[in-house]
Amino acid sequence: MATARTHTALVTGANRGLGLETARQLLARGLDVVLAGRDDDALDRAFHSLDRAGQQAMTVRMDVTNPESIRSAQRAVAGRFGGVDILVNNAAVLLFENEDVLSGAIEVSRVFAPAMAQSGYGRIVNVSSGAGQLARMSDYAPAYSMSKAALNAFTRILAHTYQRSGVLVNAADPGWVRTDMGGPSAPRSPREGADTIVWLATLPDDGPTGEFFHDRQPIAW
Repeated sequence: MATARTHTALVTGANRGLGLETARQLLARGLDVVLAGRDDDALDRAFHSLDRAGQQAMTVRMDVTNPESIRSAQRAVAGRFGGVDILVNNAAVLLFENEDVLSGAIEVSRVFAPAMAQSGYGRIVNVSSGAGQLARMSDYAPAYSMSKAALNAFTRILAHTYQRSGVLVNAADPGWVRTDMGGPSAPRSPREGADTIVWLATLPDDGPTGEFFHDRQPIAW
């Protein structure tokens, strides 16, 4: 009897911080993991910081704002692991370029989601923020907040698009995390921040879709 293929997760922005911790936790769960990012040296350092990397992980250069870079990464992953079952759209910056990062999440999903639907299994996690909640939105980091609100809208649209295909799509608010972007004063560790992301990335088939979560609990859009 044939052995089922291990699920493969691709994490964008995985060379540091929340993305790297997400990759670490997914590896610990026995998944194959692809660390994607723009900096080859940073990716190499991240890869070698992981336990159990070996045959279970690979790095791939991906600029989420460049469609050809995304397609090239897809071909590389297919050659190694056969495809992607789980996509974590984590790449983000607290700058004015967030509209590019949003379009990147859309383009990455456009490339990888159809194959998930074809196989009948997929998990897509869009790493959002409480700053993107319309219910609580203020004047904090306007470009960042608006891009995360748009990412939340995209989450709902993508979930509806694939609602009967076995692909579950959700958004995660990791909270204020001690990363290069969050700074040393943030109250949450990367491990705490990544927990809900990993939970959503490994949901059972009857799990939720089209929802927004913080600490594994649904929150208002």
